[in-house]
Amino acid sequence: MSETELNEHKERLLTGRVVSTAMEKTVAVRVERLVKHPVYGKYIRRSTKMLAHDEGSECRVGDTVNITPCRPMSKRKSWRIAAVVERAAGAADAAAEA
Repeated sequence: MSETELNEHKERLLTGRVVSTAMEKTVAVRVERLVKHPVYGKYIRRSTKMLAHDEGSECRVGDTVNITPCRPMSKRKSWRIAAVVERAAGAADAAAEA
């Protein structure tokens, strides 16, 4: 591949909601997608829970985040937090009190 082809390659980016922050430097992110039923044609909501690396432990439960693939950091953790898209409603209040 030429250098221009490498630069044009878009990195995979998924958006999900943080569902757990119980681990150190790791958050569980639920990514939802719509799948069309093969017979009835109705769209069904499916979700996958992925572990993502959060170096600064800045994410809180309920935050909407973008995650991107990275090298495997443990058995199940091979994603990292790219950006926090939207903070949870209670997270702003908790940060102001602290």
